[in-house]
Amino acid sequence: MGDVLELVEARLRTAFGDPEARAAVTFLGAERIEVLRFVDGGVRRYVTLGMSRRPMSDPLAPVVDAVRGPRAELVLSVRAGSAPVDEVLRPLAVLASSPQVEGVVLAPGASLDVGDPLWTGAPFSAVLVAEPGGLVEDLELGEPMDPVRFFPLLPMTRNEAAWKRAQGAAALQERWLRHGTDLRDPERASVPLAG
Repeated sequence: MGDVLELVEARLRTAFGDPEARAAVTFLGAERIEVLRFVDGGVRRYVTLGMSRRPMSDPLAPVVDAVRGPRAELVLSVRAGSAPVDEVLRPLAVLASSPQVEGVVLAPGASLDVGDPLWTGAPFSAVLVAEPGGLVEDLELGEPMDPVRFFPLLPMTRNEAAWKRAQGAAALQERWLRHGTDLRDPERASVPLAG
């Protein structure tokens, strides 16, 4: 399955150029996850590499298919600035290992929470999984394997995460859009949620 990761990295290089930095994290009971950092003008993109090594599977399924099933990597885009956003490497690796460790199958509209700020002083501990295909096209692997999808992650404040649980992902995204929220701002405040 090393070939899958080589193809994924080639797709990322096509989309973003050469990575400026990379770090690897291994958790007990999970395979190694790398996080690559790409710089695009004033935006840093942090992309996982290793999550797509195996397909995500339903933990309640009687048999786990080692070939078929959805595959994904995560993409977080943050504007460079004074916030220590490089600290997001470990939390991002934690999120990327959740399919292996917890049997989570990611899909657009899902939310993931690491329980602590994504970086020191960050108002975010959770992210919303957005629709793939905008930043990086799906990577077709050929039958019988499913394509690798690259899910953008949108940081949510605690209030936004709670509101999303009550109102749904589409309602939160509509509110962000209505208020012109800069989702790449590492220090942004919560979007107004009343009214």
